Amino acid sequence: MSLDRQFLFIGGEWVEPRASGRIDVINATTEDVLGTVPEACESDVDHAVNSARTAFESGWGQSDPSVRADVLDRFADALEKRGPELTRLVSQQNGMPHDLSEQFEGSYVIAVFRYYAELTRKMQFEELRPSPLGFSTAVRRHPVGVVAGIVPWNYPVLLAATKIAPALAAGCTIVIKPSPGTVLDSFVLAEAAREAQIPDGVVNWVPGGRELGAYLVSHPGVDKVAFTGSTGAGRAIGEVCGRLLRPVSLELGGKSAAIILDDADLGSVTEGLMGASLPNNGQTCMACTRILAPSSRYDEVVDAIATWASSLTVGDPLESGTQIGPLASKEHRDRVERYIALGRDSGARVVAGGGRPATHPRGWFVEPTVFANVTNSEVIARDEIFGPVLAILKYDGEDDAVRIANDSDYGLGGTVWSADHERALEVARRVDTGTLGINGYVLDYNAPFGGVKSSGLGREFGPEAIAGYQQLKSIYQAG
Repeated sequence: MSLDRQFLFIGGEWVEPRASGRIDVINATTEDVLGTVPEACESDVDHAVNSARTAFESGWGQSDPSVRADVLDRFADALEKRGPELTRLVSQQNGMPHDLSEQFEGSYVIAVFRYYAELTRKMQFEELRPSPLGFSTAVRRHPVGVVAGIVPWNYPVLLAATKIAPALAAGCTIVIKPSPGTVLDSFVLAEAAREAQIPDGVVNWVPGGRELGAYLVSHPGVDKVAFTGSTGAGRAIGEVCGRLLRPVSLELGGKSAAIILDDADLGSVTEGLMGASLPNNGQTCMACTRILAPSSRYDEVVDAIATWASSLTVGDPLESGTQIGPLASKEHRDRVERYIALGRDSGARVVAGGGRPATHPRGWFVEPTVFANVTNSEVIARDEIFGPVLAILKYDGEDDAVRIANDSDYGLGGTVWSADHERALEVARRVDTGTLGINGYVLDYNAPFGGVKSSGLGREFGPEAIAGYQQLKSIYQAG
């Protein structure tokens, strides 16, 4: 049965769209239409931004932090009721294994909203600083205003939450543009927002494609842009915001390295690589898709990872136990398969996967694929493939491993694997990246997340995320 939506959520109400366009959402497993929603137009964006501006100026921007914290808690409560519906929709839309969706698009999102509620209650929004000049200065943290949030398709609920929660905690209002590939979940989020009695206009949703996103980013009523997506799109958004002198946070792509030190237990490594290298079928920005193996154990590492990848359960993401589901779209599968072909052409050796699973003729499936005999200059070691494709590279000594890990345009994630925690920590400190895990990768919402180099600007999570939605004012009190 198709899920059809007829209205947009703007200004706290379900409103008629101002154009007739529709977005078809396709089930990644069956290739059938899962549902349709209205496609917002520029007039709808104007309405949403104006509603957000009215909400900001009529009270939300000056609201007491305790009021905002209560709203965030109520939103978490409303989302918790809708957890099964949300997580199922995400898995149907983008192929995320449901076990992972329940974790990250369900319970983790709820925890994020509760975390920012508690942080808002405790946070100091004004401090009095004694001045060396003999008086005091009040330093105030003001909400920046109306935020444009551009959300991708790979973790649509979580990546909306990483913008909504800190923005509302700071006192901002927000207009979210979800990806057209995963848009059904945003309507469930809107229902939760209404049940939570979020004041009208504080959160708004405008579904649409790139052109609509570009219009929102450049809208004169927007004060800050928060974007998650590809590096190419992030550069274009950064150029617009730079010209407008508009604050922007950009969480972009990655090509992270997993450094396996020569003392690592390979059983522990392969057990942890599911979460570090292939979460969400490899459709994860921080995924460690470059595996760096010591030359003394290279063949052993290749055999272990190839055996592990070949053992993964590929199937319907809604079935319990599925580890690899389909990719999010036909176009994206085509892109991943082009990279696999480039890897073969380069002379790299396929040691696992490399094709489509014969057991699943429908759906956009690609086998977990592992390449050996890869150098860091090859395309499959440098470009973000964003699929279940790993490249195993050889290194000689820790200095060489760090050099190879840092020889990348990106710097978002990474891991170091070793039986010696202190040794791993010393290596981790030398890797030029925004986040890094030791013997695993677990995303901590109490710590800043973001990248360096071509992986972006700004940080999400932690109290640092709230700072990205604030501006500072110093009030000198000399008299």
